[in-house]
Amino acid sequence: MTDRLVMWDFDGTLAFRPGLWSGCIMEVLEAHDPAHGVLRDQVRAGLKGGFPWHRADQPHPHPGDARRWWATVEALIAEALARAGIERAACPELARAVHARFIDPAVGWQRFEDSLPALSALSEAGWTNTIVSNHVPELADIVLGVGLQEHVDRVFSSALVGFDKPNPAFFRHVLEIYEDPEQVWMVGDNPVADIAGAEAVGHPAILVRTAASDVRHAAPGLREAAEIILTSSQPARIARSARAADR
Repeated sequence: MTDRLVMWDFDGTLAFRPGLWSGCIMEVLEAHDPAHGVLRDQVRAGLKGGFPWHRADQPHPHPGDARRWWATVEALIAEALARAGIERAACPELARAVHARFIDPAVGWQRFEDSLPALSALSEAGWTNTIVSNHVPELADIVLGVGLQEHVDRVFSSALVGFDKPNPAFFRHVLEIYEDPEQVWMVGDNPVADIAGAEAVGHPAILVRTAASDVRHAAPGLREAAEIILTSSQPARIARSARAADR
């Protein structure tokens, strides 16, 4: 149990992988056949709207089942490759290679330089840090691989929880695990999934690394976000009181 909780997004907030999914696919194609002739825009077009978080209003059909989650995502990748011109018979194997490469924390994944200082500052001030991300089942291994685990209490991946941000059910699941803390903040780079999602369940959120004019709290980086939390905890208590009054 904790009285003060910070929920952190992962991709684009605490860490990054250049190119994410389409970048990883292109890396696999280059290794398989440098003369493949596929453009990254073709890959992106094939992936568009196909991931579970693109249907965040719907629960996963097999929550907590990593094998079935990956079967769906591998099928999406294979179809995107086929549409981009790769021989269809080779696509399932390539999709499995993308799977293996994407979850390898030693390949591509990097933490932002301000991630550890921000997590450490909040942890030392008595806040509990947890990661709440639309991500793969192996997210906890990636967090460990980029060296963020020391100041992170738990890792919640949508692939295992069964809901994707901004679905309120994802946030409520996390809050129930922590027994509804007195003060809660969300920090993320997506104004819809992170900011609007957290605010919809009654908690303030800070948009980082993304320009937007219609958010209440924004910061250029994580040090600044941590400072907002450390000096402005009262809004979190107000938000919780308002949420309780609505029940």
